Amino acid sequence: MDKIKQRIGELNKELLSLRRDFHKHPELGFEEHRTAGVIEAYLKELGLEPRRMAQTGVVACLEGSRPAPVLMLRADMDALPVQEVEGRAYGSTVAGKMHACGHDGHMAMLVGVARRLAARR
Repeated sequence: MDKIKQRIGELNKELLSLRRDFHKHPELGFEEHRTAGVIEAYLKELGLEPRRMAQTGVVACLEGSRPAPVLMLRADMDALPVQEVEGRAYGSTVAGKMHACGHDGHMAMLVGVARRLAARR
């Protein structure tokens, strides 16, 4: 367990940066083109082949070297039509939209899991 915590901790700065980037650039449902592009680029760097679904959804499969049970992980990407609280360095740059729902964190966590799983293929 300590080794797992250490490996996750190694991603802390990277994932925090991604979360803050997502938070700064919120997009409402089916408008998440920039967000999907960031996630696609990240997954491609991991050697995965992401593809779009329903215009803004991103899907990628990671196959291991032996047959195993299938595991599906997902995260929502959409923001809410809510005005950001002023004063945050990483606050929304889009008037009337923000990630008040935590999806920015969910996306960052999920690509972090993808990084760790891809490293253990």
